Amino acid sequence: MTETIVTVTKKGQATIPVDLRRKHKIGRKVIVVDTEAGVLFKAVPDPMMEKGSLRELFQGASSRELIDQARAVEYGRDRAARRR
Repeated sequence: MTETIVTVTKKGQATIPVDLRRKHKIGRKVIVVDTEAGVLFKAVPDPMMEKGSLRELFQGASSRELIDQARAVEYGRDRAARRR
């Protein structure tokens, strides 16, 4: 286990050392967990790296792309229903 001292600003901000960010693949956001032992920072998991059963179904599409596709389908259904 590695221990490092970092400075906390008046706004409560602290910089996570680059070697730890690289080691734990920490990007722009982290999950902060309050534990009995102290504060735990966890990397936000990348959905594309998850090995879930739906990963292959979506064929690499982002959540934004999936939402846009679903909205386009709904829009088409609404237009067809209005024509009837």
